[in-house]
Amino acid sequence: MEIQGSPDIAKRIRTIAGRLSLDYIDTRRVICMRTLHATSRARARIWGFPRMWQMALGISPHYVIEVLSQHYDHLSDDDKTRTLIHELMHIPRNFSGALVPHKGRYKRIDRGSIEKLFATYKNGKDSDL
Repeated sequence: MEIQGSPDIAKRIRTIAGRLSLDYIDTRRVICMRTLHATSRARARIWGFPRMWQMALGISPHYVIEVLSQHYDHLSDDDKTRTLIHELMHIPRNFSGALVPHKGRYKRIDRGSIEKLFATYKNGKDSDL
């Protein structure tokens, strides 16, 4: 398995967060990586940085969004955007380093909620993706 930085994904994340007014997401602290030859079936995943590690290392909350090249790179631009919206939805409003589950008490991360945000994204003015 090979892991590399992914500035193209970081640019997409900044664009998506800006267009969807996800102001609570500090995109400077969302690190984007691309994995080649991973065995997972996921298109992408998000990694949080738990409070215990933040305190132990003296580092502020960060997130890593990993795209798995063999499942992500061939997608259409719209599906890539949907995938990244899904990953961003796992970041809580307090940007604590924790992750929001798919089925929470007050929020669900499912196809319907992703499509709703995707429609908002598509209604944005500029298309710099």
